[in-house]
Amino acid sequence: MRKTDTQGIGMTSLRTRERLIQRLREEGIADERVLEAIRKVPRHLFIDEALASRAYEDTALPIGYGQTISQPFIVAKMTEALLSDGPPHKVLEVGTGSGYQTAVLSQLVPEVYTVERIEPLFKLARKRLRELGCRNVRFKLSDGSWGWAEHAPFDAVIVTAAPNEIPQPLLEQLAVGGRMVIPVGGASMQELLQVRRTEQGYTHERLELVNFVPLVVGRV
Repeated sequence: MRKTDTQGIGMTSLRTRERLIQRLREEGIADERVLEAIRKVPRHLFIDEALASRAYEDTALPIGYGQTISQPFIVAKMTEALLSDGPPHKVLEVGTGSGYQTAVLSQLVPEVYTVERIEPLFKLARKRLRELGCRNVRFKLSDGSWGWAEHAPFDAVIVTAAPNEIPQPLLEQLAVGGRMVIPVGGASMQELLQVRRTEQGYTHERLELVNFVPLVVGRV
């Protein structure tokens, strides 16, 4: 990232960031690559200035338009699962949102393709990431359930909103040997799944019970 890791924050914020990393370790995040990426990415830049004092709490925060920036533990958990078979080369992210998960991914994989359906969030995330020097990210304003077929297949797919069932286009755009991390379910219960594509089909593993905003079809 082009901006320094400490830009715009004082020593107190640096200490709160380190406390967050320690808490993630205590909650079971063991991949040091993921922890280091979360340490480097300035989460306070991805939320409203009025909430900046809460940036390094392990909690989801509102970003407008009925959307949230995910809890750091969930970002870490999903990223760790995505890297569990080795770092993928090309990743599709469905739901750019604030751009925070995108920035974490950009530290860990060579190519990130991210799609967002809400235009104001799309524009703001793209601006933030460009200012931070994330040059390995490509952006698209689109309904995420369609994926980004012209750049498929992807070694990994990460979805940051919950459909009732996995969209078929995303399964088709996953490379054989690839994996998808996706929350699935309705408002009452959602499961975070890791889906692997094999020569024979798809396997599913439940990772966690979660609570994501719904994956909505259509652009805003």
